[in-house]
Amino acid sequence: MKKEPLLLLFFILAKLAIQYLAVHPDYDLQRDEFLHLDQAKHLAWGYLSVPPFTSWNSVLIQWLGGGEFWVRFFPALYGVLTLVLAWDLVKRLGGGLFAQSLAAIFLLCSAMIRVNILYQPNAMDILCWTWVFYSLIRWEASQRPKWLYLMGMAFGMGMLNKYSIAFLGLGILLSLLLMKPKIFKIKHLYGGLGLAFLLFLPNLLWQITHGFPVLTHMRLLQQYQLVNNSAVGFLAEQALFIYPSLLLILPGLIGLLISDWGKPYRWVLLSAGVTLAILAFFQAKGYYALGLYPTLLALSAFSLEMMSRNGWIRKLRPVALALPILLFLPAFNLIHPTVGPEKILISPPNYAKLGLNRWEDGKEYPLPQDFADMLGWSELGSLVDQAVAQIKEPGRVLVLCGNYGEAGAINFYSKTPGLEAFTMNADYLYWFDLEEPIRHLILVRVAEEPLTEQEKGFFESYTEIGHVSHPLARESGTTVYLLQGAKGDVNSVLKAEIREEKRGWEGDTP
Repeated sequence: MKKEPLLLLFFILAKLAIQYLAVHPDYDLQRDEFLHLDQAKHLAWGYLSVPPFTSWNSVLIQWLGGGEFWVRFFPALYGVLTLVLAWDLVKRLGGGLFAQSLAAIFLLCSAMIRVNILYQPNAMDILCWTWVFYSLIRWEASQRPKWLYLMGMAFGMGMLNKYSIAFLGLGILLSLLLMKPKIFKIKHLYGGLGLAFLLFLPNLLWQITHGFPVLTHMRLLQQYQLVNNSAVGFLAEQALFIYPSLLLILPGLIGLLISDWGKPYRWVLLSAGVTLAILAFFQAKGYYALGLYPTLLALSAFSLEMMSRNGWIRKLRPVALALPILLFLPAFNLIHPTVGPEKILISPPNYAKLGLNRWEDGKEYPLPQDFADMLGWSELGSLVDQAVAQIKEPGRVLVLCGNYGEAGAINFYSKTPGLEAFTMNADYLYWFDLEEPIRHLILVRVAEEPLTEQEKGFFESYTEIGHVSHPLARESGTTVYLLQGAKGDVNSVLKAEIREEKRGWEGDTP
């Protein structure tokens, strides 16, 4: 068997193994993952916060049993496919095993590991960005129309997964206008773009019929999350994403700029630069740009191989392969939740040095936000089961939560058959089942929002079941209340609140 397939298989297996080793078994899933999993039960062509692709993936996870293994498998799989595309791209450029291995190591020793541990649209987003660049580079080398259609397919699938790929489209458009304007005379380019539009059209129609909730989502994102970002901070984060390989990547990219072999690919560098500038202008989160890096790392690895073809510099190739690994290993436990939360309580790592414990509200906490969002959820599900066990009279039970993380976690971890949690937050707003009269209510509230006197008076009795006890959990203190024996029509109250919330998302759309 040839060396190349064996070496690629080694990197694929290493990637999969690292993804599972990067998460300590004591952690639960992350809050966004629960929402995406619940979308499988309510399939639609669109959702308030994301396009529909992830919901289709969640259906597949359900078919496979729905366990945590499969939830973690798919982002890891998309990471593997991204690595394979980068590997093959290096080969198509003319690179050998050194460049291919270097590109794989660059990816393995980067922020891609952290992104690929979470079941969110980000892993597929990075794959689609890489797929777009890969297709365009292959088209330029072969002039075969199929690559323009595959590029269109990548954009279309990307838009069905995460709208941020539109920023890449704008960056590539401006780059090609400046550096390769002849491409716009090729009819198959418009065929590819037409295919992208057709793939995206069902979601676009969904947005139109629902009053473009994506605009409301963007406004809320800007108001509550991106407001604490800055262009300087965004650009600084880019270096952190690839820091173990930065000393090698930069010379490789410079080589592309000044060499003959790099001339055909300078439009890629300009596209990346323009896309980064656009994202920085909008104060985007740093990881929004991660899709640029698999292609840039592949190009840099190819460039470094070309630069080290002869002479003494060729002897440094083993050093180049080892350096990113040696720099990455000491930080592996710091960047990923590999240490159990109980050990963190005793001896917390110094996340502050890397700025990892700064949350989207701009404040610093003992634990990175993603890690804090992976604690307390199974305990919450258990508390809700305890509440159900205390219900004395028959009747419909509804679990009402304050946010989508709580609702999704209860739906995932609760062992009560047929129980489903809802919230006025995110897409759950459209999923309420209010056909049957509600007799009992289980309320889940964050510590700062206890029961009101009006809520207590609406039921014959109320009981505080317990609260999330883990001090490092983002939901620490979140409390479960059981309210039994409704005195009035709970359904009509909820319907009125839902109508009001929908108006906030859809404007005047009925």
